[in-house]
Amino acid sequence: MGDQEAGLNGYGLKRQLAESPSRQKKSLIPNKFQLLILLCVIVFVMCLALSDNSLAWWQRFELHKHYNWFFNQTDRGNMVPPYKIQPRQRVVLTTPHKTTEPPTLQPGVIWYHQAYPGNYHFIMDNADVCRNKTPFLVLMVPVAPNNIAARDAIRQTWGKDSMVKGELVLTLFMLGLSHEVDDEKLKQENEQHHDLIQSNFMDTYLNLTIKTMVIMDWLAKRCPTAAYAMKVDSDMFLNIDNLVIMLQKPEIPKMNYLTGLLMWNRPVVRSKNSKWYVPEELYPEPLYPTYTLGMGYIFSNDLPKKFVEVSKAIKPFNIEDAYIGMCIKKLGYAPTSPPDPSQFQSYSKGYNRCQYSKIITFILGSSQDLKNYWEDHKKPGPYC
Repeated sequence: MGDQEAGLNGYGLKRQLAESPSRQKKSLIPNKFQLLILLCVIVFVMCLALSDNSLAWWQRFELHKHYNWFFNQTDRGNMVPPYKIQPRQRVVLTTPHKTTEPPTLQPGVIWYHQAYPGNYHFIMDNADVCRNKTPFLVLMVPVAPNNIAARDAIRQTWGKDSMVKGELVLTLFMLGLSHEVDDEKLKQENEQHHDLIQSNFMDTYLNLTIKTMVIMDWLAKRCPTAAYAMKVDSDMFLNIDNLVIMLQKPEIPKMNYLTGLLMWNRPVVRSKNSKWYVPEELYPEPLYPTYTLGMGYIFSNDLPKKFVEVSKAIKPFNIEDAYIGMCIKKLGYAPTSPPDPSQFQSYSKGYNRCQYSKIITFILGSSQDLKNYWEDHKKPGPYC
């Protein structure tokens, strides 16, 4: 037994000696891998430290990059909208434009957040439209750069006349950047119509808050003497006569006035599969403040400058109309119900000449619908 034990012990010792080099070799592999990762981190930190850009790296991303994970989701059927949405309005989002370059700040501009309009500058403008005249109302239409059909339809319908009920009305279109449009064609369109304003943010759905704040900045800087302004979507039927009649009423405030289709106690969507998802880190409260539905809201023209100023302290999120609701709340005011709330309608069940003669807004299905409805609306004869 002693010899057998000695033989076994000798065999065990030889096995340990034979295995020990391979074990040492294996143990070195994780250490080398960890060292490589550490070196990569050190190099990355040194590159950031040596960068000329004074902005923190996380500040370089567009607002929509907070939501980039969304575009990898496949189950989008259970979206919970913050308000009633027609099936056609359930936009299928594709991969967003990726901005590789951070916005170039103008001299003296302080970085507040991605949606602050001072981060951007106008690359196409009609800066003189209010210089020698004082509009009663400025209609600001956010529209995709490649959607010339919508712009042309508006130019032929509710944006056609500059004098409405004795008041001067301007209609202008706000655009961002897009890889899907010929810049030269946009330039030619503006030379023909003199109504395009373009800024250097990427024109995507999730950048609508940026687009809206750039609109406010333009109004504050280029047209401060106008009495009222309206942010109105490009797919709207706007009864401009009824709108001007409403604003001419003596009881309509001249300052700190915001009106439209009011949204009360709207819950913040926390479902990550929703187009309207807003994370708690951007907006921690469970409900939005009262706001006006983004299809079209009217405001006294003292507010744009105040919105831009107060927005410095409000973290942006991608629900642009609720963000304006946050701005006016921060200013200590609240949206006002219009004199006749029934005039602000969202979706139409179809054209009715009598009904369309009484309202101010309706969301339409296409630019062709707008032209067809407007042609009938303007025919002589009784409406009802």
